[in-house]
Amino acid sequence: MSAFVSVREYARLTTAAVAPGNLDCAQISESAFDWLCELSASFNRNGATLLQVEGRRSLKWDSYVGVLETPCGTRLEILPKHHEQGDCLVKGRALLRKLIQRALQLKPREASVTSLELFDTPLSEWVMGQFLSELDLLVKRGVRFDYQRIEEEQRFLRGQLNVVAQMRQPPGRQHHFQIRHDVFLPDRAENRLLKLALEQVAKSTQDAANWRLANELRAMLAEVPVSKQVSQDLRAWSRDRLMAHYQAIKPWCELILNQQMPIAVSGEWRGMSMLFPMEKLFEKYVEGWLGGKLLPSAKLTPQSSRNYLCEHDNGKMFCLKPDLLIDRSGHRWIVDTKWKRIDAGRPDKNYHLSQSDFYQLFAYGHKYQRGDEVPKLVLIYPHWSGLQKALPVFDYGMGMSLWVLPFELDNEHLLGAESAGIPLRKESGVAAEPRYPFGTLLEPGQEGPGN
Repeated sequence: MSAFVSVREYARLTTAAVAPGNLDCAQISESAFDWLCELSASFNRNGATLLQVEGRRSLKWDSYVGVLETPCGTRLEILPKHHEQGDCLVKGRALLRKLIQRALQLKPREASVTSLELFDTPLSEWVMGQFLSELDLLVKRGVRFDYQRIEEEQRFLRGQLNVVAQMRQPPGRQHHFQIRHDVFLPDRAENRLLKLALEQVAKSTQDAANWRLANELRAMLAEVPVSKQVSQDLRAWSRDRLMAHYQAIKPWCELILNQQMPIAVSGEWRGMSMLFPMEKLFEKYVEGWLGGKLLPSAKLTPQSSRNYLCEHDNGKMFCLKPDLLIDRSGHRWIVDTKWKRIDAGRPDKNYHLSQSDFYQLFAYGHKYQRGDEVPKLVLIYPHWSGLQKALPVFDYGMGMSLWVLPFELDNEHLLGAESAGIPLRKESGVAAEPRYPFGTLLEPGQEGPGN
């Protein structure tokens, strides 16, 4: 029997009975519990932490968000641990959809954007709904056909005679013709991928509207075979102007086929699973927001890898890669994002800041210094009730300082950017779409993963 469970980051999953509606603790079946333990072991072997086992009946989730489906039919929805009041379930889903859209450059149809606030469905159904909407629009505009070369033996001539093969015909079969001809078919890489994604959606969706539309589209695409080699067909996806109307659906198709996921669930069972490291979603969201808000004279460089920490034996070691590098007319800002709660009311606990993060920014500041110019260092954390304004400036000495700024996700605003001198445009309004494609929210006192 299938079940749907919604929780937040760092929630506990247990086989014991718990009160319903608690996003920080939920009950799952024994079979789902055992499968998650096996999945966690596979993640650990690959150097990632999915969850922690606490005793024999409890698991603690880590910083991944998204949807995970178990073989027994349990669908686990993991939301960002960000909102503290109101309907956290609805707000968490809306925030996660927004982060994923920006991180993967997904652009929903205009008709869907107007109803995003009312679209209170799990992430998996939202993704499938967006895919089906784009596919429905594509089918109405026309599926692209292509000529396929067919070589076969027939009793009649059609197209071109394959002279070499015909001359090799054995005695008694001269009345059979070896021919070549072209057939105009919808069997091309893009359509095969869409058909495969459509089949997966039709089998996975539990929403009546999605199921109805999926089956209508299956009937319309009955002539199209499913893709047998997903990676090869994705590489063959055409980008010419005749295929321009296919570009909007490609990211949704990749998401459905687990080809554009930061974390793919390995093994025979995949289900409708989409997992994203929350620290990366936050980093890419801030990156996209800055890309649309910086002055035209400022240059934004993500994941710069120009400098190394040290040299050894005529080589370089330990590449230093700040999240973001901003350059403008002789000034430089080094920006790192951290999905972690720090508390401005606890200076006695160093605001729950990580010492390793400060060491990291100190190294960035020295290695990315140009001549006598001292760069400005910036750490960006999510805004919450414990961090509503920029902290007092941290002085490293020798003219190097660090600013800790909160980023307000709901209103899309970087508080205290003026104090750090970040060259943002003065206009107000909704942030522009990111120009770039694709930190861990912890409780105070917990350490986030290293970069």
